[in-house]
Amino acid sequence: MPSRGQTGGKKYPNGKRGGGSTPLDAHAILSSVGDGRSSATRQANEPIFRQGDPADAVFYIERGKVQLAVISEQGKERVIAMLQTGDFFGEGCLAGQPLHMASAAATTETEIIRVEKDAMVRMLHEKPVFSEMFMAFLLSRNIQIEEDLVDQLFNSSEQRLARLLLLLANFGKDGKLEPVVPRISQEILAARVGTTRSRINFFMNKFRKLGLIEYNGELKVHTSLLNVVVHD
Repeated sequence: MPSRGQTGGKKYPNGKRGGGSTPLDAHAILSSVGDGRSSATRQANEPIFRQGDPADAVFYIERGKVQLAVISEQGKERVIAMLQTGDFFGEGCLAGQPLHMASAAATTETEIIRVEKDAMVRMLHEKPVFSEMFMAFLLSRNIQIEEDLVDQLFNSSEQRLARLLLLLANFGKDGKLEPVVPRISQEILAARVGTTRSRINFFMNKFRKLGLIEYNGELKVHTSLLNVVVHD
């Protein structure tokens, strides 16, 4: 399990980080599925599926970003994942999950490929290279979940926000400032971190005053924000 203070990030067999860094052209392989495959474009905030809908397909993000969120019986919503180009989701159906445990919605204009469960199982059996890539993705997703759990258990909300911003900025690229998500709302950040919007606003202002982030139409993050994550 990763140690406290790690920022995580996906790794695939080619050693690259972040979504879209798969070692082969997933689009080309998925395009060969034939029956059981469909493509669609979703606009920002448009749902892809809702919590409780039948889980009968796996989805692949060709372009864009997708948010997974869960709503409790009391009506409280929590964001559990923020996915990007090159990510799969909905894979629970392959393990016998009958209903979606979370809702999925696009956060920007997003192009997705939907592969029905039976077609996905067939692909995994018939195409070993694709199966290897998909397994690598699942393992990286599991690592990310473990890191998120450690983050929730041991880190403050300020540290969790700093880590989330670094992940969104694809931390690990020579200290360069990189755009996160244009106009990402503090409500989304609050839901992902597990705190209130007012606390997110306080920490964001603090980070900006310290020169750890910049905001001018889009949010930019500097690697010096890592000091917040590793600080006890």
